[in-house]
Amino acid sequence: MSLSTCAELSRCFAAAAASAKPNSAKSNGASIFSHSLRTPIGGYGAVLSVSRSSKTTRIVAEAGRGLTYREAGVDIDAGSELVRRIAKMAPGIGGFGGLFPLGDSYLVAGTDGVGTKVMLAFETGIHDTIGIDLVAMSVNDIVTSGAKPLFFLDYFATGHLDVDVAEKVIKGIVDGCKQSDCVLLGGETAEMPGLYKEGEYDLSGCAVGIVKKDSVINGSNIVAGDILIGLPSSGVHSNGFSLVRRVLAHSGLSLKDQLPGGDITIAEALMAPTVIYVKQVLELVSKGGVKGMAHITGGGFTDNIPRVFPEGLGAVIYDNSWEVPAVFKWLQQAGKIEDSEMRRTFNMGIGMVLVVSPEAANRILENRGETEKLYRIGEVISGKGVTYS
Repeated sequence: MSLSTCAELSRCFAAAAASAKPNSAKSNGASIFSHSLRTPIGGYGAVLSVSRSSKTTRIVAEAGRGLTYREAGVDIDAGSELVRRIAKMAPGIGGFGGLFPLGDSYLVAGTDGVGTKVMLAFETGIHDTIGIDLVAMSVNDIVTSGAKPLFFLDYFATGHLDVDVAEKVIKGIVDGCKQSDCVLLGGETAEMPGLYKEGEYDLSGCAVGIVKKDSVINGSNIVAGDILIGLPSSGVHSNGFSLVRRVLAHSGLSLKDQLPGGDITIAEALMAPTVIYVKQVLELVSKGGVKGMAHITGGGFTDNIPRVFPEGLGAVIYDNSWEVPAVFKWLQQAGKIEDSEMRRTFNMGIGMVLVVSPEAANRILENRGETEKLYRIGEVISGKGVTYS
């Protein structure tokens, strides 16, 4: 889906990046670049993590032993080490999105993919929602800064172009942009014979938004006693699928089987598109009191919530403060997965966490609509990390 607009835009950003000098002593508006980092804006010392898919899967399956994300082929700690090395080469990087100064505002950019969820798209033949996932992963990241998404660019790569499948995928991307109130500005379709198996493709995308400099949400004013408000997810969203696929193979069930404890099939549960939180979050932000936000993706609660905290603060999560969807209960039981592994891999039913003042928490919860689900899931405490009680 190459567009001349996209090509011109790419050149503009390349020129801007070349002229920008992050960390220059002469600049008081240094760019803050993002490299799929799991660090907070402002550089607070928190756990780092990146989401990445492994081409090599080595599983150690032993009787009575629970499955782990690492054994499914994804090593979050290795990803953290890569981030630390990248940070040495580009010291200005950080945050759910990268901030670039533009007058009295920041452009906020984020990029992501959908991981091995595409493999379930191949198996199920469900291609018209994976594009929603693609948009969601980036726009949900940049909105954590309070940024309104402006436009989205996509990259669709395949070995042999199946126009009908590609059209379905792009339709999902268009739907995701509509949900985000942003424009699909351009993209690239790459046909590379020999690189992908027949019927396979991969996706990535980039979202760019804008926020006034005096309105950036960066967690710097978070204090102990602030409240964590959770926004519900639609299910697994778009991370952890290397472990999901391993559990599915281990369970003896198929994608066509009914989800244990649910009234839909396993395929329907796993392919449910990622919730796009943009409009809901920006509406809540406009009313005041929102101090920080965490998009719960790879790293789960354990790694993502502390990213928005200043040094010396942690969180306690209230057990049973929201309804955990049936798909997570099945995954944990079928894979014999430890609680700590579940909490570091999956969103557990909460896809976005807002850190708000106690007054704002009361207002948000009292004024929610009859069908709007919001949960008081915890609070900020002195200390570090995330605990559960």
